[in-house]
Amino acid sequence: MSAPAGADRPSAVGADTTRGRRPLAAAADTSRTGDSLRVSARPKGDIETTIKYSAKDSIRFEVQEKVARLYNKSNIDYGDMELKAQRITVDYSKNLLTAEGAADTTGKVLGKPVFKDGGGTYTAGRINYNFKTKRGKIAEAVTQQGEGYLHAETIKKNELNEIFGRNGRYTTCNLENPHFFINATKMKVIPKEKVVTGPFNMVIGDIPTPLGFLFGYFPTPGKSRASGLLFPTFGQTSDRGFALRNGGYYWVVNDNVGVRLTGDIYSGVGNSFGGYNLMAETQYLKRYSYNGLFNFSYSSRPPDIILPSPSVNTNLEYRKPRSARTLWVNWSHTPTPRPGGGRFSASVAAGSPDFNRQNSYDPRRYLAAAFNSTIQYSKTIRNSPVNYNVQLTQSQTTNGIMTFTLPSLTVGVARQNPYEWFGLAPQGRFYEQFSISYDLQARNELSNQVTARTLPNGLPLLGGTNEGSVIPVRFSNLRPFLRNARNGMQHNFQISLGSYPVLKHIILQPSVRYQQYWFGQRLTYSYNDVARAIRIDTVRGLNVVSEIAGGLSLSTNVYGTLVRKGTHKIQAIRHKITPNISYSYSPDYTQRSSLNWVNPVLGDLANSQGQPYNVRDARTGRILNPVSFSRYNNSLYSVPNGIRASLISFSVDNQVEMKVRNNNDTTGTTPFNKVSLIDGLSLGTTYNLVADSLNLAPLNMSFHTQVARKLSVTANASFYFYQRDSTGREINRFLFDQPNRRLARLNNANLSLTYQFNPSQGKKKSVVKRDVAPTNILGSPNQINPYEEYVDFDIPWELNSSFQLNYTDPGPIPTRRNYIRPRPISSASLQLNGSVKLTPNFRFGYTTSYDFISKRPVAPNLDFYRDLHCWQISGYWAPFGEFRGYGVTISAKSSLLQDLKLNRNRSFWNR
Repeated sequence: MSAPAGADRPSAVGADTTRGRRPLAAAADTSRTGDSLRVSARPKGDIETTIKYSAKDSIRFEVQEKVARLYNKSNIDYGDMELKAQRITVDYSKNLLTAEGAADTTGKVLGKPVFKDGGGTYTAGRINYNFKTKRGKIAEAVTQQGEGYLHAETIKKNELNEIFGRNGRYTTCNLENPHFFINATKMKVIPKEKVVTGPFNMVIGDIPTPLGFLFGYFPTPGKSRASGLLFPTFGQTSDRGFALRNGGYYWVVNDNVGVRLTGDIYSGVGNSFGGYNLMAETQYLKRYSYNGLFNFSYSSRPPDIILPSPSVNTNLEYRKPRSARTLWVNWSHTPTPRPGGGRFSASVAAGSPDFNRQNSYDPRRYLAAAFNSTIQYSKTIRNSPVNYNVQLTQSQTTNGIMTFTLPSLTVGVARQNPYEWFGLAPQGRFYEQFSISYDLQARNELSNQVTARTLPNGLPLLGGTNEGSVIPVRFSNLRPFLRNARNGMQHNFQISLGSYPVLKHIILQPSVRYQQYWFGQRLTYSYNDVARAIRIDTVRGLNVVSEIAGGLSLSTNVYGTLVRKGTHKIQAIRHKITPNISYSYSPDYTQRSSLNWVNPVLGDLANSQGQPYNVRDARTGRILNPVSFSRYNNSLYSVPNGIRASLISFSVDNQVEMKVRNNNDTTGTTPFNKVSLIDGLSLGTTYNLVADSLNLAPLNMSFHTQVARKLSVTANASFYFYQRDSTGREINRFLFDQPNRRLARLNNANLSLTYQFNPSQGKKKSVVKRDVAPTNILGSPNQINPYEEYVDFDIPWELNSSFQLNYTDPGPIPTRRNYIRPRPISSASLQLNGSVKLTPNFRFGYTTSYDFISKRPVAPNLDFYRDLHCWQISGYWAPFGEFRGYGVTISAKSSLLQDLKLNRNRSFWNR
C-alpha cells in the first residue's frame, strides 16, 4: 500500500503476515481540472520519497496513533537510509524510527539493529532516528570509520553524518571485544576525515595502561591517500648516537602525484653533532601512459668516529668515510607500451661513491660494486622500416670511476629485398632471396678513468705509464675530463644472398658484411732521438675506416629415433643433431698503413736479438722485423685487427627428448607427453687456415637440461688442444703429439645446479610460483625492507637451493721454489633459502650460503612472522658475518596506526 506524501495519516489495509515489500508512502498525486495547462499538486510533506518495508512475521498499523510496527527480521529502505532489526516502529506523528533487538528464551538478543545512512554503517542495541531532521541516537553502537572501529555507549548523529560518542572505544581490531582500544569518555567523528577525542588511554587485553594523552587525533581519510605528518621512529647507532628516523610530511598534490619529505637526525655525543639525512621522494602515475618514482637523498655525517667502540680488538669495525657529505639520486620511469608510439623510459641510480656504504639499509646496495643508469627514447616510424633509439647512460663504481655516454644513437633499417625497389612481382627467382639490412651506432663517451699508456713488445713510450689514473669529478677538472672523451660511429651493412639446398638436405647460406667506422680523432707515432722513445700525438678530424668480409655456411638437421614396440612407459627416444660448418674471410689491413695501421721508423730500437724494428729491405722492399701500431688504439669500436683471417668454424648442437605414455589421459586426446632429456649440448671450435701457429681455437662446450621440472643443470667448459711450456704459454704442438697422449686439456669450466623443493599442489609436481611482495604504490610508505610485512600462507613450506662451482686450470707444475700454485677450484658455494609454515599464522624463513673454499657459512639470516589478528610480530636474526644483528618489531597491522609499535634491533648499521 502507499500513501501520498504529506498525508495526515498512512493508508493501511491491515497487518501483513507475508515476506512481501510494500511502500509506506508514495510521491504526491496530480490531477487535471478544466484547463489542461493548469496542474495542481498536493503540498509536499515531511516524507520526500517512497518508504519500502518488509517483515518476516507481521506488520501492524495503528491508524489513530499514526504508528506502524514491524516484527521479526524487519527492514526499511528510505532513500539513502536502510534499517534492519528484529523490531522496528515508525511513528509518523514524530517522524521517528525506532529499532531494537529481541531476546529469545535463553536471553540472547537476536536481530540487533543495523543502520546505514550516508555511507556509514552502525550496529547497535537500540536506534532512534528522525527521518525529517536526519538525526539519531544510537545506544551500544559499533561503527566503522575507515580502517578503525568506534564502540560507544551512546552515539548521537546529526544531519552531516558527524558522530558524537560518549564512553567510547576506538580500535582497528574488528572483534566485538577488541584486543586493544583507545578508551575516551568523549569522541567526535567527522566521517572520511578524522576522529577527535578528549583525554584517552590505551587498553590492551582489557588491561588499562598509562599510555595516553590529554586529547587524541586520528585521521580517517576516505581516500587511500591523504596529506599528513609522518611520525619518526626512534633508534640508536654506534657512530652517530641516538636517532629519529623517517619523520616528515606526505603531500598529496593531486590524484597523480604524491610527494614525501622525510629526514633523520642524530644526537651525536658531547659537543659532536651526529649529522642528519634528508630525502625527497616524488611518485607519479598517469593511467595508460606512464608511472615513475624520483628520489633524492642527502646525508651529512661526522667525518670521524664520535663514540668509542667497546671492542678490545685493535682492528675496529668502523670504516672512516671518504666524504662527510654524500648524495644519491634514484629515478625510474616506465611507460605504458603503445602501438606505433615512442617509448621514453629511465632507470637512474647515481650519486656519491660512498653513499650506499654509509647510509643504505639494503645489503644488496651496500655490497654492490657498480651502479648503472639509462635514460632512453625509442620509436619505430610508422609505415617505414626505420627505427631509432637514443640513450644517455652513466655507470659508476664504488672506487670513484664514472663513465658517461652522452649520447648513444642507434638507427636500424629492417631487412629489405632489392627486387621490390624496382616494382617487380615475386616469381620465385633466385634473386628474390637477396636482402640488405643496415644499422648505425654512434657514441660519445666521457670517462674520468685514464687508461695506462703502453706499447707492444715493451717499446719505450714518451710519457707512458703502466698504471691508469682517475680524474676527480669536480668542475675544476672539466677540461681534462672532456679531453679524455672518445667518440665514433659505426655503419654495418649485412648482405644476405639467400639460402639454397645442396644435396637435398643441406642448406647453403652465403653472406657479405661491410662495415665502416668514423672517428673524431686518430693517433700518430714518431720516434724521438733524444729521449730514445716513441711519441704519440692525437690529431682531431674526421677519419673513415672500412672493413669487408664474406663467408658461407652449411647446416642441416639429423634425426635419430628409437621406437619401442608394444606398450611401454617410455615409447620412443629421439636425438636431434644440428651440425654447422661455416667459412669466413677478411683481408690483411696491415699493408694499408695510410688508413689504420702504421709502421714508423724506430731509429736504433731493436729486439732482444739485436734486430732493429721496421727496417725495409732495399732489395725486396719488405719490412724486416715489423711492428705495427694502430691509429685507433683504445677507440670505441674494434677496427680491423690488420691480420688476414681465413676461418673455418665447426659447431654441433644436440637435443634429446623422449615420448612418455600419459597414464592420466582418459579421453585419448593426449596419449603421450614429450619429456626433454637434454635441452642443449653444444660444441664448437674454429680453425684459421692462414695463421702461422696455433691455428686451432679452443673447443667451447655448453650443456643445459632440466630434470623433473625442478632440477636445472647448466655447465660450460673450454678445452685447449696445444701444449704449454714451463711458464704456461702455449706452444705450437698438439697435446696428442706428446708421449702421454691426450686430445685436449680442460682450461676452465663452471657448473650450476638449481633445485626447488616444495609440496605438491594437487596432482602437479611442478614448481610453486610465489607472488612477489606488493610494490610501493603511490602514497604507501617506503619501507626499509619491502618484504618484511608480506607473508604467503598458501605454501606450507619451500626450499630453494643453488650450487655453483668454478674451475680454472692452475697451469703447469711449477719448477721454481716459493711459488704457490693457485687452486683449480676457484669458487664453490651452496645457497639455500626458503620458509616453513609452523602454524596457520606463524611462518619461519631462512637464507644462507656455504662457501666450500673458506669452509664457512656466508650471510646466514633467519626471519619469522606471527599474525596476532590485529597485531603482528616479525623479526630476523643474522648470527654472524658482516651483516650480523637482530631485529624484533611488534606493531598494529593497520596502516592507520602504523606508528603504534615497539621495536628493538641491532644490525650492521647500528652496532
